[in-house]
Amino acid sequence: MDENRYFQKSKLIPAIVRDDRTGDVLMLAYMNAESLRRTMDTGYTWFYSRSRNALWHKGETSGHVQRVISIVPDCDDDTLLISVEQTGAACHTGHRTCFYKAPIFESTPSSE
Repeated sequence: MDENRYFQKSKLIPAIVRDDRTGDVLMLAYMNAESLRRTMDTGYTWFYSRSRNALWHKGETSGHVQRVISIVPDCDDDTLLISVEQTGAACHTGHRTCFYKAPIFESTPSSE
């Protein structure tokens, strides 16, 4: 497979990571061609850190690794949905998911 097809518009693309068992969104990170290649080669997630300008292996220091179950591109081939088996917390804060905060907006039920 030519992973470069996913990087035609940008050198970095969003990778939405979800728990394969529950479907919960665990985190959003970015991938470049090399991190996608390493992910597919190892079966564990690798991402590209925009702040450090470097590749990083999820769980490298914490041991909270993500074993990849599947990777599905979106309709435009510019975002990836990665289903994983999560070991430990997905968030660097120690939370199970990075989306643990209270909502900043919630719609009210329609009266129709």
